[in-house]
Amino acid sequence: MPEHQQWLDQVQEEALEPERPICDPHHHLWDRPGNRYLLDELLADIQTGHNVVSTVFVECMAMYRAGGPEAFRPVGETEFVQGVAAMTASGVYGDIRACAGIVGYADLSLGDDVRPVLEAHIAGSPNRFRGIRHAAGWHESPDIRNSHTNPPKGLLLDEQFRRGFAHLEQLGLSFEAWLYHEQIPELTDLARTFPGTTIVLDHFGGPLGVGPYAGRQDEVFATWKCNIDELAKLPNVVAKLGGINMPINGFGWEKRDRPPTSEELAEATKHYYLHTIEQFGPERCMFESNFPVDKASCSYPVLWNAFKRIASGFPEDEKQAMFHDTATRIYRLALE
Repeated sequence: MPEHQQWLDQVQEEALEPERPICDPHHHLWDRPGNRYLLDELLADIQTGHNVVSTVFVECMAMYRAGGPEAFRPVGETEFVQGVAAMTASGVYGDIRACAGIVGYADLSLGDDVRPVLEAHIAGSPNRFRGIRHAAGWHESPDIRNSHTNPPKGLLLDEQFRRGFAHLEQLGLSFEAWLYHEQIPELTDLARTFPGTTIVLDHFGGPLGVGPYAGRQDEVFATWKCNIDELAKLPNVVAKLGGINMPINGFGWEKRDRPPTSEELAEATKHYYLHTIEQFGPERCMFESNFPVDKASCSYPVLWNAFKRIASGFPEDEKQAMFHDTATRIYRLALE
């Protein structure tokens, strides 16, 4: 979208700490009408000054199989991303290893019947497939869009869903959690019930700032903070630091005449980052871009500059964990 890129280009920043190795553990790839984000677009964002050495792809309903049993159609996404990963593993595009880890989708509500679907994902990417995201974001307000999986209310508490969830630990797969901030207690219950499954909290657990939450930032933060504190007590849960610049978060960056600078991003959102790091510890935290979704609000170099400003007061080993090591450990990235 050329107009949007022109809007982003109004703010140009040199990369801070350009040598620091980064694993970006959360981005998407898709080809939608008028909205293409494939390897060329990803590389155009990544190769803007920061030292991104690897990435993790997270499901987004891209390139599903056109035919065959419906439950197996999402395996097409894994097969597609495996090919993209092989392209960058060739070294043709430099040292970057994009999609070194892959998180796909399977309908865990299938219960025990999800097992062959999970096995098909692993077969489609035996060296990179690492987990499943079954998004659970649900809200009664018509002003808040539910997750792309169209989940029912209380998905994470559903008995049939949990029967499917139980297969993740058996197959060595993690669970990627995308939900809204008032649903975090449901995730806490899930994590407590399945202590052997690694659960990755996406986007701070989705603090909302639109619809019935518009103008109630302090109240939302207080509710979120209480929920996060309980979730962080469970050692099988790790947290992604990012994905908070979407329109649903209510900061309104996308409505401005000019996009925010990294200083503005850091100042407006740092309380979420610092509290999450305090509760989980750097060894259970990883900065994420959530691109191209967060690109609605800022450019890739500006976003990572904001992360580096937020982390500026931490010792070097903790920065190394949050920018690189936690992600590569959790997703078991063995770079070629």
